[in-house]
Amino acid sequence: MTTERHPAALDRRLVRRAFERAASTCDAAAVLQREVGARMAERLGIIKLTPGAILDAGCGTGEALGELRTRYPAAQIFGLDLAWNMTLAARRRTTPDLAGERSLLARLLGARAAATVPTPRIVCGDITQLPLKAGCVDLVWSNLALQWVDAPPQAFAEFHRVLNVGGLLSFTTFGPDTLRELRAAFAAVDAATHVNRFVDMHDLGDMLVETGFADPVMDMEMMTLTYADATALMRELKALGAHNVTASRPRGMMGRQRWHRMQDALDAFRREGRLPASFEVIYGHAWKPAPRVVPDGRAIVRFQAHRPR
Repeated sequence: MTTERHPAALDRRLVRRAFERAASTCDAAAVLQREVGARMAERLGIIKLTPGAILDAGCGTGEALGELRTRYPAAQIFGLDLAWNMTLAARRRTTPDLAGERSLLARLLGARAAATVPTPRIVCGDITQLPLKAGCVDLVWSNLALQWVDAPPQAFAEFHRVLNVGGLLSFTTFGPDTLRELRAAFAAVDAATHVNRFVDMHDLGDMLVETGFADPVMDMEMMTLTYADATALMRELKALGAHNVTASRPRGMMGRQRWHRMQDALDAFRREGRLPASFEVIYGHAWKPAPRVVPDGRAIVRFQAHRPR
């Protein structure tokens, strides 16, 4: 008996391979990723949290590690990525900056405190099978990584497992309207899957609750980048590692005639001489509450002592 995969299911091996190849090019192209990460960090500023340990899940080349170290200097930070070459780039990013970062932290915290700031630890691994023990971090940060996971509940379950009680998950991902122009242009050419599917914000909120998180907060904003032509758009996606790795992707080269038809369809979206690329950016955070049952299913009853008046 064989189980047929969904046409838009992702080939995890190809996801890893694409990001292995993009490790040397993604930083120059990651304009959107940096902007979303900055907005994500601003949201942390209104949350009262003093984490002892942090996981950057899907850290890429380590763009966010400096921000997290400056914001939470006493925390041990773990950076994790699926692609080995990305983890090597993250190590290179953190190691040369240590001297300058120590100097900055010394001005902020004092020399003695700055000397005790832990060095980030970078590991290669899958966010659906985290190589970390249960309850070892207080904050899971994940910027634009979940869209590369077929089943977000698997990742949410792993995030929940490694978080301490009272810990926070903060993440971003893309929603269904992402790259809608490109999706429509390819649909005018053939019925194959050329653009990943993306999960709706409300479905993600439901998944968080189903995997044990509490008080999920979800919101969304549309962001648009513009390009001179289809070639520039596709070149940037490739530099980021955003290849078509779906199960029903075309296996051969797209012929010149079909490519021109796609370009013509994409040109219908052109505004003021530029081609837009829409990105539905979803922001989410949720907390790990105290458990209500023990592993064997018995309910946990908590008693609170009251002092006599």
